[in-house]
Amino acid sequence: MSTEETPKESPWLIRISKHFADFTDDVIAGLEAKKVKSLGEEYTLIQCRNPSRLQGSDASHFVRWNLPMSHVWPCNPQKMEGFIEKAAQTLHRKFSGQGLQGVFVGILDPSARDGYYKALATNLRGRTLQIFDEEAKGFKSVEEQDASKSSLFCMVGKEGLYCGVQSPKGSNGFYPGGTKFISQKADHTISRAGAKIAEALHYLPLHRPVPPEGGHWLELGACPGGMSSELLERGYEVTAIDRAPLDQRLDKHRGLHFIKADVAEFEPSARASFDALLCDMNGETPIALGQVIRLSKSLKPGGLVVFTLKTAGVDSYAGINQHFENALNQAVKGWLKLIAATHLTYNRNEFTLFFERREGHQPEKGRGSGPGGFW
Repeated sequence: MSTEETPKESPWLIRISKHFADFTDDVIAGLEAKKVKSLGEEYTLIQCRNPSRLQGSDASHFVRWNLPMSHVWPCNPQKMEGFIEKAAQTLHRKFSGQGLQGVFVGILDPSARDGYYKALATNLRGRTLQIFDEEAKGFKSVEEQDASKSSLFCMVGKEGLYCGVQSPKGSNGFYPGGTKFISQKADHTISRAGAKIAEALHYLPLHRPVPPEGGHWLELGACPGGMSSELLERGYEVTAIDRAPLDQRLDKHRGLHFIKADVAEFEPSARASFDALLCDMNGETPIALGQVIRLSKSLKPGGLVVFTLKTAGVDSYAGINQHFENALNQAVKGWLKLIAATHLTYNRNEFTLFFERREGHQPEKGRGSGPGGFW
């Protein structure tokens, strides 16, 4: 390859969850990139030669969010007089007239307790929108964005300002940094699992529409009912299966059908038809995924599967990737099509996988749990 044909390295910002921080160097190597420096708690600035690896490599599912760097201003905003005005004017000068659908500003360290940078991000976005003036009247809110159209995302912190233009789908999230804060009120939150499915449903429109309100979900291993509660609050009907009882706050909840049974013993009626299937069960992945495949026979064609891939006990980068690959192979043999896989903010050492049931196939009945989904 000649010098002219050598791919140019581009600055890129990536986010890797603190749960996988020990694998940061492995992830960067898997992206065929070079580390420049760490930013905040979970962000790393890299030089990326092949951006396609952010979407299709063994390392990509570890990258929670990413953004090409179009403007970088290393500085300490707290010590910079007139930072907001200077930054807003620069953003307008560099990015106006590019057909953006919105401008969004997030913080590099969401765990910061003093609130300074959260307020700074809000004020910077507000001033930037003022300067964009007429152009800003056509901007969308975070939730209104088209997943495939370009937005200007900016991240600010004690390390400075880091900005880039990319679609939400390309960045792997609608919000700057990828995090949507999920309110969990102590008086009615049954478990943190409710936040996981809430965030999953916010993430899903990057790839396909969410099931319509009134749709019917089948949840495997539902106890204590955090995910069921979240689905019910969104107007869904839920059939929940577990050997243990659900939280009493869900008693007599309209739309809930609770079946106290072992998932492996449960057999839907021949007439059962679900829009989506949810599984956040602990235990061995081949067993849990085997039950998902078995019960996917009751999904409507193209029905959605949301599956939490646990990695407990797998303590190496290579081991997690092999675990991930084994699960995908099992799902494919069980006629499930992967549409997305990511680490969500409310996940711990686990990934959320989204599948669709492939049309024209009915998994065989049976209670087996062998990998591959056939019994």
